[in-house]
This record gives sequence, structure tokens and C-alpha cells, in this order.
Amino acid sequence: MSSRERRQILLRAQKSLNSIRPYLRTDGGDIEVVDLTDDYVLQVKLLGACETCSVSYMTMKAGVEEILKKDIPELNAVVALNVEVA
Repeated sequence: MSSRERRQILLRAQKSLNSIRPYLRTDGGDIEVVDLTDDYVLQVKLLGACETCSVSYMTMKAGVEEILKKDIPELNAVVALNVEVA
């Protein structure tokens, strides 16, 4: 992937995340983009209450990843680097 394509995907990811941030912030959490790998895996970090929430894995898979992959079909996956698989 070119650096231009990487920047465009990261910008689209930020825009998409901005649409769901209010819901995370309502519960005292947030999310930030860490990196985009060469195989189109968006790495994120959950912040605040999301870091210790018992359902954060489900929030990632059923919420965040679904929305991001819908908005950015090029993505193969979205992983939170600080969330363990349940």
C-alpha cells in the first residue's frame, strides 16, 4: 500500500470513529488509532472505561469493527491492542 493510500484509510478511520465516539464517551471510554498494517489491519487502543470493561471484546467485534469495515471495505480486521480475547 502506498503512503497516500495509508493516509487516506487512516483519515477515513478517524472519521468513522468520530461517529461512534459519543457512545463510548457516554460510558467513560474512548478509542484511538494506533496503526494500519500492510495487510490492512487497523490497530486501535481502547481508552478510559473501555480498557477495563468486561464486554470490551464484544464492543470491538460487534460494534467498532463492524462499523469500520462497513465504512472502509479495504480493512481485513480491526484489533484493539489492549483487549484480550474472551
